[in-house]
Amino acid sequence: MEARLLRVLCMCSALAVALPARPPSVTIGALFTFDSVIGSSAATAIRLAVDDINRDATLLRGTNLSVLLQDTKCSGFVGTIQALELMEKQVVAVVGPQSSGIAHVISHVVSQLRVPLVSFAATDPALTSAQYPFFVRAAHDDAFQMAAVADIVAHFGWREVTAVYVDTDYGRGGVDALGDALEAARARITYKAAFPPGADRAALGDLLVRANMMESRVFVVHAGPDSGLDIFALAHTLNMMDSGYVWIATEWLAAAIDSSSSPSWRAITMGRIQGVLTLRQYTPDSDAKRSLETRFSAASRQSSSINVYGLFAYDAVWMAARAIDQFLGDGGNISFSVDPSIRDANGSALRLSSLRVLDQGEQLLRKVILANFTGVTGQVRFDGRTLVNPAYEVLNVGGTGVRRVGYWSNHTRLSVSAPSWTDGGGRAPNRTQQQQLYSVIWPGDTTAPPRGWVFPNNGRPLRIGVPYRTTYKQFVSKDSGPDGASGYCIDVFKAAVALLPYPVPVSFVLFGDGVKNPSYGELVQRVADGSMDAAVGDISIVTNRTRVVDFTQPYVESGLVIVSPVKATSSNEWAFLKPFTPGMWAVTGAFFLFVGAVVWILEHRFNPEFRGSPRKQMVTIFWFSFSTMFFAHRENTVSTLGRFVLIIWLFVVLIINSSYTASLTSILTVQQLSTGIQGLDSLLSSSDPIGYQVGSFARSYMMDELGVPVSRLRELSIDEYADSLQRGPGNGGVAAIVDELPYVELFLSTNCQFRTVGQEFTKSGWGFVSRRCASYYTLLDRSWSHSLIS
Repeated sequence: MEARLLRVLCMCSALAVALPARPPSVTIGALFTFDSVIGSSAATAIRLAVDDINRDATLLRGTNLSVLLQDTKCSGFVGTIQALELMEKQVVAVVGPQSSGIAHVISHVVSQLRVPLVSFAATDPALTSAQYPFFVRAAHDDAFQMAAVADIVAHFGWREVTAVYVDTDYGRGGVDALGDALEAARARITYKAAFPPGADRAALGDLLVRANMMESRVFVVHAGPDSGLDIFALAHTLNMMDSGYVWIATEWLAAAIDSSSSPSWRAITMGRIQGVLTLRQYTPDSDAKRSLETRFSAASRQSSSINVYGLFAYDAVWMAARAIDQFLGDGGNISFSVDPSIRDANGSALRLSSLRVLDQGEQLLRKVILANFTGVTGQVRFDGRTLVNPAYEVLNVGGTGVRRVGYWSNHTRLSVSAPSWTDGGGRAPNRTQQQQLYSVIWPGDTTAPPRGWVFPNNGRPLRIGVPYRTTYKQFVSKDSGPDGASGYCIDVFKAAVALLPYPVPVSFVLFGDGVKNPSYGELVQRVADGSMDAAVGDISIVTNRTRVVDFTQPYVESGLVIVSPVKATSSNEWAFLKPFTPGMWAVTGAFFLFVGAVVWILEHRFNPEFRGSPRKQMVTIFWFSFSTMFFAHRENTVSTLGRFVLIIWLFVVLIINSSYTASLTSILTVQQLSTGIQGLDSLLSSSDPIGYQVGSFARSYMMDELGVPVSRLRELSIDEYADSLQRGPGNGGVAAIVDELPYVELFLSTNCQFRTVGQEFTKSGWGFVSRRCASYYTLLDRSWSHSLIS
């Protein structure tokens, strides 16, 4: 027993000698703007975190943690100087900064000196680049926040957004992420209203006036608390907080509201932002969070509340402390050395030579990235250098506070249920899941979701192309009225526009020379090229046109049909003989006599009605045979075989009567085709010329789809249809005409000597044309549908 105790003591002594002694203290730095919404909350939270860590006996055993706070004064230059001063004091980690722009600059400094930089508020997605290996973000970057904004936009069916943002790394990075997220949601940023840092109210006012002249009424504000609140104050002055507007602010607004408890501030500011939607990074409720909030309120000199950035700053300090503790627990020794590449130039007073490189910086960085603990913000764990489980609360400003209307996470997307991660990590986005939110009270105190766009105030009237038809002007053509165009198509368009809840100025532009009907393909191409905003008329929806423009739902059914001449047949007193040929008449009569003879043979031995003198029996055979034609025979059949033969014969007679009646009716009433064309197949198999209307797509369809050679095609105006069909292919005319059904029906209403043959061999319709991706025409399409129903 004594020997075993001796061995244990020897091993403990050896271990104590092998592991270096922990330093009595370690120092970390903190960089942020003291006099700011984020910085004032972070300052108190960082101090509380350091106190809690030093009171925790299980962490940094025997080592005291101290923090050096440096004020960046919201300046990239000052932030760089403050970062260099921190590096002179040989800090082992830096918490901050809050600004993405400053983070971009000092990330180069910490990378050179190998000091981990743990930021709680720099959310520019570009900071996760491999260019900044020592930058670790202890909060969620704006790529997730902008995905949440895009899902909100898609949830309410908006397609166009105006982005109002500060023109910095933070603002540009967020808006770039928003553009990518909106594109995935089939929406887009139509106007970017960027303003420089420190812009005065006059510049911001001009910016909002220009933005208000655009079509979109969905505004996403991505700025800092100071400039962001100025934007809302000016928007309120410009009546841009009324009904019909949508304002979505990123998480800066929630931070400003959470940090301010002054009644006067809330009375003034909250009255300007009623109905605004904002986001806040989701942090689940816990005892640790509630305890921190209580102690924060007690420690804050302004009796303000902690915002979400303060919570992330608190966890960032704990993250750095845990990494240092694990590093020291693994036997790490903190040391600094001189970097030969860093030296002062001749006469320089920057003292760059005093900067030292943290020799164990890479090992400490790995410990930071391997963090896995539960903090006041929830689970703290990284996937690469990205914090897992991004989630946001969707808040609606109302009264003197905010109301939660839903949540967003990268797993559930929009939901009314709080996010939960049972698998311990984030999952891939799922856009197929049904997204939902509670009801929102919008600006103007309305609950109905705004439309999201209006006709732009600076916009010119819509240039609507109208075909200048020279025939069948009932559909559309030139008019001497104020509109300059009239017809059925124009009436449908006006009825649809009248259903819109706001005026839409339009200007009809005639397309064509007025001598012959214009080319509808060229009219569609004008819309695709942007020369015209839309086209209204008898425009067929065909495949090659839908590739370059958008069509509304068809308001008239249409399709290609074949028109051919017919001739009336003259009837005479012998017309009743024409259904059957002479041979058919002879065979039918012979069968009548044959059946009569068969029945007589089977019946005369048993049936007295078939007996008598030879003359009487011959008359009975003839009478019985032909009376069955009208089912008027009076003789009864008594034999089984006789009845069987009679039943079969009566069925045959029924068929003969039906065929005769149908053929005779057709001969007396139906006109006969003067050509051999009876449908599409016979038209294609012949070599006769085919006519089509000037400007119609029928020409390209027959050539490209049906393979009809161009030599067979004849371009005709509708006025030439009758003459060309009557002359026929032998006299310089055509054998048939291929045109759309509405034109053909109107043509046949005054030309009864022609008719359609075969079936309608295309199925399309007439629609109105617009350029692609125009939300106005999407709404107008719905109005056209309502107009047609009415």
